[in-house]
Amino acid sequence: MEIMTDHGFRKTIKIFRAIFFISLIAMACVVIVLAGILTYAKILGPPPLAVPQSTLYFSDDGKLIGESNNGQKRYWAKLEEISPDLIHATIAIEDRNFYNHHGFDYKRIAGAVIADIRALAKVQGASTITQQYARNLFLEHDKTWTRKIHEAFYTIRLEMNYTKNDILEGYLNTIYYGNGAYGAEAASQFYFGKKAADLSLAEASMLAGIPKGPGLYSPLSSLKNAKERQAIILTSMEKNGYITKTEAAAAAKQKLVFTGVHKTQKVKVAPYFQDAVQNALKNQLHLDERMIALGGLKVYTTLSLKQQKAAEKQIKQNVARSSDIQVALVAMNPKNGYIQAMVGGRDYAQSPFNRAVQAVRQPGSTIKPLLYYAALEHGFTPSSTMRSEDTTFHFDDGRADYTPHNFNNQYANGEITLAQALAVSDNIFAVKTHLFLGEEVLKETAKKFGLSTKMAQVPSLALGSSGVRVIEMANAYSLFANGGKRVEPTLITKVEDYHGKVIFEKKSQTEKILDPARAYVMTQMLTGIFDPKLNGYAKVTGSTIAAELTRPYAGKSGSTETDSWMIGYSPQLVTAVWAGYDVGKPINLSTEKSYAKKIWAHFMEEALQGKAVKAFKPPKDGVVGVYVDPANGKLATDDCPVRRLTYFVAGTEPSEYCTEHLKNGGGKPDNRETVPKKPWYKRLWPWG
Repeated sequence: MEIMTDHGFRKTIKIFRAIFFISLIAMACVVIVLAGILTYAKILGPPPLAVPQSTLYFSDDGKLIGESNNGQKRYWAKLEEISPDLIHATIAIEDRNFYNHHGFDYKRIAGAVIADIRALAKVQGASTITQQYARNLFLEHDKTWTRKIHEAFYTIRLEMNYTKNDILEGYLNTIYYGNGAYGAEAASQFYFGKKAADLSLAEASMLAGIPKGPGLYSPLSSLKNAKERQAIILTSMEKNGYITKTEAAAAAKQKLVFTGVHKTQKVKVAPYFQDAVQNALKNQLHLDERMIALGGLKVYTTLSLKQQKAAEKQIKQNVARSSDIQVALVAMNPKNGYIQAMVGGRDYAQSPFNRAVQAVRQPGSTIKPLLYYAALEHGFTPSSTMRSEDTTFHFDDGRADYTPHNFNNQYANGEITLAQALAVSDNIFAVKTHLFLGEEVLKETAKKFGLSTKMAQVPSLALGSSGVRVIEMANAYSLFANGGKRVEPTLITKVEDYHGKVIFEKKSQTEKILDPARAYVMTQMLTGIFDPKLNGYAKVTGSTIAAELTRPYAGKSGSTETDSWMIGYSPQLVTAVWAGYDVGKPINLSTEKSYAKKIWAHFMEEALQGKAVKAFKPPKDGVVGVYVDPANGKLATDDCPVRRLTYFVAGTEPSEYCTEHLKNGGGKPDNRETVPKKPWYKRLWPWG
């Protein structure tokens, strides 16, 4: 018996010894595996935290005008931009030991396992905030062991490489609150119409309950369930010392108002402009489409909400609903090229084609100011004269004869000045000037003014036979308005990534590409289209809208068989308007021919309402203002029935006096004015 007992004892010792060594080996293996996992996690480094977020677009005064929309609303808010009550409510209900564990709450896991065993079903979750964040960032929400292993590994990487506040911020910005709202900021905007930073305790505790089951606990789905969940959260916040019992009771009783609308659904502003901005992000800033759509960018634009509203309003009011004609408008600040308003068509829903930037249309006579600026460079002055008469041009190089015509075949059948030719839009004067300068001059001048479209080197180029874009014509006229400074059409002033880091910011430029004196002389000539003193064989082309204008403007209208234009400016704003049919159908109705001018005039007046009335400021030197007889361009005498103050590049002003109206004893006063006694526009307009 003793032998058997002794044998049994030794056998038991061997078994325990084997178990002990096996346990040691197993423990060593576990330690090695854990060490390997931790080492591998450290080698991989911090996982990226970027998640798809909506890109936001802002107007020039910082108001939200739109966002990229992929069916989800995401906005990244820093932890300090989220209500402390929402932070505390989330920790209290989701992971009260968040700041004390390293990614896994083992005590909570054990409790969940016991609860599940007792219920013979999965009744309690044990995922920490870090685990949930890992799932939101990197993984599909399936229920497989592979997913759980991956989730655990990502959890380790997050805890090893990021602070608790980084993890908490990320979680609050990625958790789903239902109705397409991802993150606290989007949810706050959707449910309460306010920023996450401004949530009250009652609102925060209500919001914190939704992620457990958005379809079940959303107050828009079931207010009863939402209130019950809110009560649980307030109790948990009280137990964890975040609030007092009195505060919890007051929050539970507070009546909440829910908006249930995504803010940007109300804000569909300037769709053509926003398309142009997205195109600029892609082609000018070279951002890829995914970054633009889902990168959480903040794009600060040049759009003026006031001017955009005015543009859309005037197009709607001035164009007959029954007409199929299309309209494009670009308004620009001439000092910096900032696009303040843009309309690319009458109805974006029907046609998103942006005629303001994409269409190439014949500019007609609106090209003439560029031609005449080149003429000033080659010795012309506002008083230079040529004959206006029915003319056929013959060419020695074998080209066919060319016979341009004036509107309604009206001609002066005599000499007219450059200033008057521009004001009444005489085509014969323009073609003669073009051919005199050489057909290559206007082509090169157009490039200098920023026109990128191909210009045909032909006689008809002087009458706008080569296509241009509306936005580039607005930019070209900006050079006159700002005294010759280079500008380029600008839609974006700044872009920030989702961390708030500036990745693009517009830099100002001051390069002069036009002579300031000649640019000012051109501006003064362009005021002539509104001045009846320059009426001749035809009325000035701006006569139909001049009575509606209440401040100094310069501009030029233009028309072809299929296109109608009006481009003009004040010192503060340049606007180009085009009207026509997409298919190149002729514009036959007189009312449709007037749309561009009417829209331009009414828009400029409304857009500038409330702004100071400014005159065009001459350069410090280089120009001289003298009174001339507008019919012949010679210095006016006291006997001339019409005298008009006209500006010239210094040294080119006329020296010959008008003798056509001299009476016996009539004098020839020295009427030069380098510094007028009062602003020029007060002498030009009757209301001055």
